[in-house]
Amino acid sequence: MEALDAATRLPASGMMATPRTPLIGVTGMWSNRVHGLRFDGNAVAVQVLKSVVSAGGEPLILFAESALLAPDRVRMLDGILIPGGADLRPQTYGATAHPETVPADYEGQDAFEAEILRVAIEEGVPVLAICRGFQLFNVISGGTLNQHLGDDDNPHRNSVHGVELIAGTVLHRVLGVDRIDVSSYHHQAVDQVADDLIVSARASDGVVEGLEHPTGEVVAVQWHPEDTAAQEPHQQALFDWLVGRARERRRTRTGAPVAVNSR
Repeated sequence: MEALDAATRLPASGMMATPRTPLIGVTGMWSNRVHGLRFDGNAVAVQVLKSVVSAGGEPLILFAESALLAPDRVRMLDGILIPGGADLRPQTYGATAHPETVPADYEGQDAFEAEILRVAIEEGVPVLAICRGFQLFNVISGGTLNQHLGDDDNPHRNSVHGVELIAGTVLHRVLGVDRIDVSSYHHQAVDQVADDLIVSARASDGVVEGLEHPTGEVVAVQWHPEDTAAQEPHQQALFDWLVGRARERRRTRTGAPVAVNSR
């Protein structure tokens, strides 16, 4: 923490140090194959990272292994983003694997992201969770998943469909609309919603598309806002919310000046 806080202290000359841009930890997916690498890689979708940058944040990709404990990693950051990726292992919610379930390459991926997410919730760190992250949020909170929605006429697999937002939720306030078209790429969905979570959006077929924590500091969506964020302000608004909450949290914690997006 001291090394990170140093960026906001006054230098010896007495001039004000450059305000620090909010740091957003983005969990990377340990993958067996990444184009251009000879061996395993640590991957995050470029559009996720670009959307964080566009919001005025600095994305830092987190590796599944670390010399630090999860609380130490999370406390160095101002916000957390859990992006999309492979299916969760069904054992995490007490189910037997469906033939169509394809878990992450790295066996410890679920535990890594779950630990980061749990600590962020405990510490009050703002979180945006997308697709896989959305499903993980439900599972660690006590919910379950439908492992396969089916192959025939599945409107959620590599398509665009409408989502209805629920009034009074953080998601509804952030997006500022009652209905939105979303870029969707998932074959699994929330089955039983965890008792403590708030449903904030649904598709026309009833599939849960949005969840949030009662504190309002975790917003999770089943779709991929990064796909169209550069063209659609309503989608970029999710990343703006995360970075804005991260900026405010840092200001509240330290009283230090924090950089405002000048893009």
